[in-house]
Amino acid sequence: MQLPLFYEALVAEKDSLFSLSNETQKHAIQVLRLKEKDAILLTNGEGLICKAIITSIDKKQTIVQIDSYERINLFEHKTCIGISLLKNPSRFEWFLEKATELGISTIIPIICKRTEKQHFRYERMKTILVSAMLQSKQAWLPELKEPILFSNVLEEHNYDLKLLAHCNNSERKFLNNFKINQNTILLIGPEGDFSEEEILLAEKNNYISVSLGNNRLRTETAGVAAAVMLKLNN
Repeated sequence: MQLPLFYEALVAEKDSLFSLSNETQKHAIQVLRLKEKDAILLTNGEGLICKAIITSIDKKQTIVQIDSYERINLFEHKTCIGISLLKNPSRFEWFLEKATELGISTIIPIICKRTEKQHFRYERMKTILVSAMLQSKQAWLPELKEPILFSNVLEEHNYDLKLLAHCNNSERKFLNNFKINQNTILLIGPEGDFSEEEILLAEKNNYISVSLGNNRLRTETAGVAAAVMLKLNN
């Protein structure tokens, strides 16, 4: 039986004893009914997994003793998806969950010309990422950026391969034919797609236009399809 995995951002390799956060304590003790001497796993979302033993429990805190550490390497090449905010937040949240499960490194919500307004609840979105990371038994939490204008995301300099997925009839390369052997960013537009001006601006900034296939996809579906292709070819 697999040990339960919990997210503790502050846990570090130097720790021998660690006090669980209120959220972890509630889930571990009240929901899972764990007791003293039970073993659990902790991750800081930055590649560290610790095996720990519950040593004491009271109403105010639960203390664990760190038994062993494991360092999980990140994929050699980072993958970033910049994706338009959506009017329906549940659809955007679904994309966040699936992108996390697939191991995307960074997610950038973008505001395009045709993006419909949405109130971005950062803490809620981060909670969804944490939940998906734990559910898929991973040790790396994707970096979630605050929403950014399309023109500003083009200034990201941490990526060697820059891709723009759109449905315009101009020449595009099929994403699945790319070998992802360098840090890569891929941008996905809103319902209604990127405007022609945005496509031209991206291409002037060294973005390569790509296709995700013959079908016209919803934004969140396109995001998941792109995530699958990026990870399979990494």
